[in-house]
Amino acid sequence: MMSIRLSLIVLFLVFLSCKDTNKQAIETFNPALKPSALIETFRYQPHASPWISAHRGGVGIANYPENCLETIKYVNDSIAAVFEIDVAKTKDGVLVLMHDNTLERTTTGTDKLTKYTFKELQEFQLVDDYGTMTNFKIPKFTDVLAWSKVNNAILTIDIKKSVDVAEVIQAIRENHAEDISVIITYDMEQARKAYMLAPELLLSVSARNQQELEWLLKSEIPTHNMIAFTGTKLSDTSLYHNLHKNGIKTMLGTLGNLDKQAEAKGDSLYIKWQKLGIDVFATDRPFEAAKALNIMK
Repeated sequence: MMSIRLSLIVLFLVFLSCKDTNKQAIETFNPALKPSALIETFRYQPHASPWISAHRGGVGIANYPENCLETIKYVNDSIAAVFEIDVAKTKDGVLVLMHDNTLERTTTGTDKLTKYTFKELQEFQLVDDYGTMTNFKIPKFTDVLAWSKVNNAILTIDIKKSVDVAEVIQAIRENHAEDISVIITYDMEQARKAYMLAPELLLSVSARNQQELEWLLKSEIPTHNMIAFTGTKLSDTSLYHNLHKNGIKTMLGTLGNLDKQAEAKGDSLYIKWQKLGIDVFATDRPFEAAKALNIMK
């Protein structure tokens, strides 16, 4: 019996040691990495100007498709915006911009994206949200990174299920694009993995309610690595206050119902939402929201 007790005690001590070692490894992971400039840029500051995040790089724009480099350029010419993009992977392992698993809605192609090599995908044209075929092609993620770095355009990167976050982080580092890249995560598991792999990057984390915020605050992820996506509906203002109290900017997804409310009742709603505590507006109406919030170029 004494031998069994001693064995259990040893196992327990080993478990604690491993847990402490893992935590220390996370906290001290590759100290040579330089923190992204966005960590400071997106630290909450009272009375700071709001930001616009163009959903899928810009949607609902005639002759300019979503997840298209030319669309990002077009929006960037008029407003200072962050660009949310979706990253998927081709049959031959090339990272590209594409939201859907299939090609029908946004291109002249058919079937699943993963059935094609990048070269084969270049046979298709991108289609805008009104079904109009354009001359634009599905872009490589690395090409979008390169242009965004040169033009100081910030990307928030939504990683599709077919892609490992490590591949995206590798592409960001190889292109020295850390200062314009934000990794989107949807739960604590994704956030922890992204932070362990890239503690130098800013993360978009899910904080739709107080419980999710508490999980984040109790995690090993520093608050300065976070920008909080609070969902696609308004939360109690106490959530925004608590996020701000911890130095975290808030992002509201007005895309969908809230954008429709603003379209029907007036764009001054964006100002009202800003006063409630919203710092970043993820929207399908970037031009209208930017004009209302007076952040045009």
